Amino acid sequence: MEDGGPKMRNACTSCEFTHWNNPTPVLAAIVEWQGQIVLARNAAWPTGRFALITGFMEAGEDPEEGIRREIFEETHLEASQLSLVGVYEFIKKNQLIIAYHAKAEGQIELSPELLEYRLYRPQDIVCWPAGTGYAVADWQRKLGIEPVFKSWEERGL
Repeated sequence: MEDGGPKMRNACTSCEFTHWNNPTPVLAAIVEWQGQIVLARNAAWPTGRFALITGFMEAGEDPEEGIRREIFEETHLEASQLSLVGVYEFIKKNQLIIAYHAKAEGQIELSPELLEYRLYRPQDIVCWPAGTGYAVADWQRKLGIEPVFKSWEERGL
């Protein structure tokens, strides 16, 4: 048992090691560049599937340092302004997403893990009903835009 009550966990009966399986912190950015939002396609994704710039937080960095690093590593853009959008669960992958809106400067040069990018006006982004899609929706609402949600399947992706 743990302090919060009974819960089943994987534990070694010999050494008493407990595998906690806590969520992994993931950083996400709604990157605004030249007045438009940058969405990118990961090399492992199907054609047509674009999403936010994301990455794992590394040991020893705070979330803002981490998202600035991820934006630069993946797009070669420098984040000039950051504002927290919110924190979102992504239970399917056991992740906790910390999402930011970032205004960025420079010229886009994608990392090898990204194949292509597209630029969207904030009102033209269709949200996906999971993880970072909820962050985009909350950000759109702050701009006075009513979000539209469609699953990847509804989009034929």
